[in-house]
Amino acid sequence: MQQYLLYTPTLDYDHPLIQAFIEKQVSGVTAPVDQAVRLYYAVRDGILYDPYSITMTVDGLKASTTLAIGRGWCVAKAILLAACCRSLNIPASLGFADVRNHLSTVRMRELMKTDVFYWHGYTSIYLNGKWVKATPAFNIGLCEKFHLQPLDFDGTGDSIYQPYDLNGNRHMEYLHDRGIYADVPIDEMIDTFQKEYTDVQSLQKADFDKDVATEKE
Repeated sequence: MQQYLLYTPTLDYDHPLIQAFIEKQVSGVTAPVDQAVRLYYAVRDGILYDPYSITMTVDGLKASTTLAIGRGWCVAKAILLAACCRSLNIPASLGFADVRNHLSTVRMRELMKTDVFYWHGYTSIYLNGKWVKATPAFNIGLCEKFHLQPLDFDGTGDSIYQPYDLNGNRHMEYLHDRGIYADVPIDEMIDTFQKEYTDVQSLQKADFDKDVATEKE
């Protein structure tokens, strides 16, 4: 279990920004489940989801970087939540899966040339003697725009994406479980992205907020 408590270059939980963030969210809260739940919602709604903010470097994936810029893709937000949990001596790992019909826009699908999102990231947290999945990616404002039920987390059961949105349309399909990791498998992820995505650089230059506004007009 010790490996899921360690500080790493990406899970840099001793950074002053992260320590201040944790103190603000869980001051006076001592139960690990309650701490994890508070941190989950703070990351879910306090950090905007941005699938174009993919930076496959240690500096770009650091928990402190995501907190500083206030936005991040699913992996970056999962890293931030895991780092916060580890700082409080709550074991946390990074889980990954390949999914279809991830929340996306028409332009994103055109740029990706696929509807499969490889290495979708979530946080797996060890609470009350078992691992529970927490997916803090989609902030509540985005869920409202896309008619999705926001993912809640109570620290006792898995929080993973629903197969359908509030209108009954297909939303998310889990295709392949890649398991959990103590740290970010950057090299493996880069290898997959280079094989499966034809133009990652164009994705990184795109504006997700603008895409969302256009999509929902």
